Amino acid sequence: MTLAKKPFAACAATLLATAWLAGCAALAPTPKTPEEAVQARANARWAAMLKADFATAYGYLAPGVRAVVTQQAFAGRYGHASHWTSAEATAVQCSTASKCVATIKIAAEIFMPRRKKSDTVPTYFYETWVLQDGQWWLYANL
Repeated sequence: MTLAKKPFAACAATLLATAWLAGCAALAPTPKTPEEAVQARANARWAAMLKADFATAYGYLAPGVRAVVTQQAFAGRYGHASHWTSAEATAVQCSTASKCVATIKIAAEIFMPRRKKSDTVPTYFYETWVLQDGQWWLYANL
């Protein structure tokens, strides 16, 4: 390649790379709202809880909570006593840019001795999620 063609080749390669990156940026998903991000993380955490994958669920706890609660203690809190059948973050409301509350609907199987069968009982509760270092974490009093 002659000296005169090298700058052209470098310029063409730069333009091609820029066009490729612009195309990738156009395909990238749009940033999620805080409510969407919290709902996705809460649902992922509860999917792990339903599978009794407490190691994965533990990873969603805020770093400050994990600093004082071991993974073993977290798993021991739930053990095998729960018979959850479903869980879903049904709503999320953010009161500030760094704090949201997720409404969780969970259903559990409850054995009813007089009826000699189990019933599925739904209930709702709230989880507080906080934004720290660019990520949403579950803040829990364990």
